[in-house]
Amino acid sequence: MIKQLLFSLLSIFCFCVLIVNAHGAGPDELAEGLVNPGYVEKPAWFKESFLDIREDLEEANASNKRLLLYFYQDGCPYCAKLLNENLSQQDIVKHLKKDFDVIAINMWGDNEVTGLDGNETTEKAFAVANRILFTPTLLFLNDKGEHVLRLNGYYHPHKFKVALDYVSGKMESKEKYRDYLARISPVKASGKLHQSDGFLQPPYDLSAGKSTRPLLVMFEQLQCPACDELHDDILKQPESLELLARFDVVLLDMWSKTPVVRPDGKTTTVAEWARELNISYAPSMVFFDNTEEVFRTEAWLRSFHVQSGMDYVASKAYQQQPEFQRFIDDRADGLRAMGIEVDIMK
Repeated sequence: MIKQLLFSLLSIFCFCVLIVNAHGAGPDELAEGLVNPGYVEKPAWFKESFLDIREDLEEANASNKRLLLYFYQDGCPYCAKLLNENLSQQDIVKHLKKDFDVIAINMWGDNEVTGLDGNETTEKAFAVANRILFTPTLLFLNDKGEHVLRLNGYYHPHKFKVALDYVSGKMESKEKYRDYLARISPVKASGKLHQSDGFLQPPYDLSAGKSTRPLLVMFEQLQCPACDELHDDILKQPESLELLARFDVVLLDMWSKTPVVRPDGKTTTVAEWARELNISYAPSMVFFDNTEEVFRTEAWLRSFHVQSGMDYVASKAYQQQPEFQRFIDDRADGLRAMGIEVDIMK
């Protein structure tokens, strides 16, 4: 089945967890009558596709391009930022047109998709199979269809450009993206870690069984404007403080050689642990229940989505609802039912 008209993409990167009406509202309006904040047409230069990923990969290879799968949903404000901010920059657009075939996939869509294995499915099932938890999510494929880079959520333009350079330059065979990003794209910021008296302090022994609460590990770095924003604004809000109190919280410098005992009891350094977890964005919030990682956020998020992530784990909702998007949709509905205004971009 021919894919719906590929609406228009103008800006990319940051962890788009989003609030969207997944129950049948039209693209311009949510069921409650609210204006949909995230509906933006995708650019005409996106590849028109029958969503046979095998054919798309062959055509990209024939054009000496790489295939980029863009998972989105209508009503996603971070997708709107991707489309309206990143893709309004001509150097980004030029780079994408030259080196990538971009295919949009609606994570809730019913259009038929043929995967690289030849199996036919739907957009939403294909999204589940690729573990799409946030929008926008971007999967960059090499000529064999292997994922060489995955961007979970919205990234600001300067980091998005670095990602495009990394993939188009086929740098994955030379170094990890996190190392390439650190080398190529230093960012000026406060230059400090926002430690708090309520956080776990060194020596870091995070082994399971020491507490009945879940563990929140925040991997950050010194030069990190998004980390500054997280701690100076979002985590100081009353609802955030209430949720943080339900966790054991540790803040780690993702590049540090400081020793740490992981939840599984293994002793390593913070930098090596971050590398094993493939932490490539600061701040990344990684949630553990006992020895297992159960959830993470790793992109630029506003208060509602940060708080929703904490609530998702603290309430153990992840055990009954594996789709985080549905959880935040239900959470927003519940808050509105209690008369609480929900502004997902505050």
